[in-house]
Order: sequence, then structure tokens, then C-alpha cells
Amino acid sequence: MTTVLITGGAGFIGSHTCAELLSHGYDVIVADDFSNSTPQVFGRIQELTGRRVGAVYGVDICDRRALTAVFERHQVDAVVHFAARKAVGESTRMPVEYYDTNVGGTTNLLRTMQEHGVHRLVYSSSCSIYGDAGGGPLDEATPARPTNPYAASKWACEQILADVCRRCPEFMVVALRYFNPVGAHPSGLLGEDARGVPANLMPYLAQVAVGRLARIDVFGDDYATADGTAVRDYIHVMDTARAHRIALDRIADAPGMRVYNLGVGRGRSVLEVIEAFGAACGRPIPYRIVSRRPGDVPELVADATAAARAWGWHPTRDLADMCQDAWRFQRLNPDGYARRQPVKANANAKANDSRIGAVT
Repeated sequence: MTTVLITGGAGFIGSHTCAELLSHGYDVIVADDFSNSTPQVFGRIQELTGRRVGAVYGVDICDRRALTAVFERHQVDAVVHFAARKAVGESTRMPVEYYDTNVGGTTNLLRTMQEHGVHRLVYSSSCSIYGDAGGGPLDEATPARPTNPYAASKWACEQILADVCRRCPEFMVVALRYFNPVGAHPSGLLGEDARGVPANLMPYLAQVAVGRLARIDVFGDDYATADGTAVRDYIHVMDTARAHRIALDRIADAPGMRVYNLGVGRGRSVLEVIEAFGAACGRPIPYRIVSRRPGDVPELVADATAAARAWGWHPTRDLADMCQDAWRFQRLNPDGYARRQPVKANANAKANDSRIGAVT
């Protein structure tokens, strides 16, 4: 087995990736500050996989001392780095905070890895770095044109990682550029449970459908798209998690840095997604058109053939699956993780829970 540290492992994609890795024989430890997540998720991961996360640390990746303590307590073989701020609109209002966390946290992690002889990293990047690149599927050679601080911070991190790999040939890095992961685990045990009002489309739709929110705001209907609303490539979170596991399986294939898009290759407008979610939950979703959101672009659609060629990875779930699974999670967890009774703790679960907390 290989021990993998997952930063942000309690979050949406991170929790699904924990489950995927545990199910395929990896040992997992997690560092997460729980600013947009909850440690309750780890009982559910154990319920799904029959295995527990080895240790969970309440750590801000910008805290060098705390992060160092995690590496000193474990023989870490590889890192999957999710921990970041991720809302486009918020980043335009809080640019300094986004650069502090996303760029500063990444350089802090890289320094700590280097000091402890850890040289394998799977990095959570974003399709947002392509910016307003025009219509049609975008491949990894498409020039970066970030249009907001979130996207710019992700692009800056990719450049830093490329520089590190050029300077330190022992590093092996895979950067995965996601195109809008959505959905939930088919069991309904894991899903997206954002704190406060969701910043992303599908969890917002789910909360409208369950009655927590009155309607959804559609940011602009005057884009140069078929129905005037923004078009994105949506990918199921289970396909995204599987790609992270494959990236770890294959990270030693070559030294240096490799970049792969993760997407379906087909764009869906906001109104199409609203209609599909209404079909999944059996009722129309109320919405209203409002002005465009700063930093948004008309269309982002993936060309993900590079991952298919390199790994044989293909998305296996369509938009209907994404909506049905997201709705199942929301229906079974109408108020998020907090309201469902947690799995009955056994001795191992209690031992795991005792290790949740800030590392000093």
C-alpha cells in the first residue's frame, strides 16, 4: 500500500477521492481546515468502503508548522492537493485571500514535501485558466487567459509546479484541469454540502429543489450561446475521483509535470442543466435572470482525449446521472451532513475521531 496525504480531503471532490483510493488499496491521511467542509464525512467514507482514513488533521495548509508536523508523523508517499478557495465570484471581491490560500498554500506544501523527501503530487487545477478562449473543445495546449483571481491563482500554481519540476527532476506532478465536477456518490452518502449559499450551479439547484432556497439566479442570458446562458462541460464527481486514483497509479510513468483535462467534451447551458435537474427531482426549478457575474466567460468545454490516450480514462456518467445522484444526496440529506444520523462508531472509528484537531 501507498500512503497518500489528501489536502482538502473532507471537501466535495476530496471526500469522493478518499473513498476511491481506500477502495483501491491506498492508505489515506487528510489535512483540512474544515472552512467549507465537516469531519462528519469520514464516518460515511468508512461506511462506504469498510476502511477508515488513517488520520485526520485540522490543518490550514498556510500553517507551515502544522503541516510539517503531519509529515513528521507519517511516511507520506504522495500528495493529492485539493485545499483551495474556489468560487469565481468571491475571488473578484477577495483577490488577496485567494492568492494567499491558493498560491501561498501550494508553495508552503511544496517546501514541506521537499524537506521530507516527498516528490509525487496530483494537483487540483481548473478549466477556468483557459478564460475566454472561444467556442469549441479546448485541449491542454490552449493558451491560458484567466479572467478572475481564482483562475489566475490556479494558473500561477501550475507555473510554479512546472518550474519546480524543471529545477528538481525527482518531482513527478500531474495537474488535472477539471471542467465542473458535479453529482454525488450513487449511495447518497457523499455529496456536495457547501456552507452557506452555494457558489456553484448544481448544489444551488439541489437546495432549491429541497426547499432550502426559493429560486436560482441565472447570471446573464445575453451570451453568444444557443439560449444566451453560459455553457459549461459538466463531469460526474465519481469520474473525477477515479481520474485522481489513476493519476496516482500512473504518476511514475514519467518524470516532470503532465497536464490533463477532465471533462465530457459536451457543453451544457445553465438553462439545460436547470431543466435536467427538474426532470431528476420531478418538479420545475424556479429561476430568474439577473446580470452577468464578474469573471464569467460564455463557454468552457473540454477536449479530454489526452487522458484517454495516456490512461484509457473516459467519463462514464451523463448529465442525467449527475442530476439524479445530486438530487438523491440532497433528498436523503435535506440539511446536509449535519442532520443524518452518523454511522455507529466502532473502536476504529472512535480512534480515528480522536485524531481530528489542530496539529501543534
